[in-house]
Amino acid sequence: MDTFKTSLEGFSIRKATREDVPTILSFIKDLAVYEDLLKDVTATEEILEKSLFDEKTANMYLPLYEGEPIGYFVFFYNFSTFEGRPGLYLEDLYIDPKYRHRGYGKKCLAFMAKHAVEKNCRRFEWTCLKTNTPSYELYQSLGADDHTEWVIFRLDGEELKDMAKEDL
Repeated sequence: MDTFKTSLEGFSIRKATREDVPTILSFIKDLAVYEDLLKDVTATEEILEKSLFDEKTANMYLPLYEGEPIGYFVFFYNFSTFEGRPGLYLEDLYIDPKYRHRGYGKKCLAFMAKHAVEKNCRRFEWTCLKTNTPSYELYQSLGADDHTEWVIFRLDGEELKDMAKEDL
């Protein structure tokens, strides 16, 4: 099992396994409650297992305190055509509230930044709800740029299905 020690006492990071899926789903729901988005969670253990471990569509890691999971982070690669190189995109970073403000989230971000550099990624990107003030302030304190000039567009649900029906 891939476990990575950190400089923080008792804190480590490990690659998730199939056996972690129930824990991961529980943390996903906790994050959704925190962001007032629980109604949007449609993931199931079966969907997560297929996506993460059969199809390998993303990389899932668990931050641990004294060997026990205290959250998760998940990332995948995108690609910059302008630079001709990959980028790393963080989908979620969640630390259980009772373990926050100890530097664990920052260590997870450093882990991903090191991974991005090793994979020759030009960028490390993520989104953050502006209403998530603690995270927003953390990211700004790290020197991350707020690219408010870019607007995220999304097709999902029926609109995605309708677009997929278009003639090619």
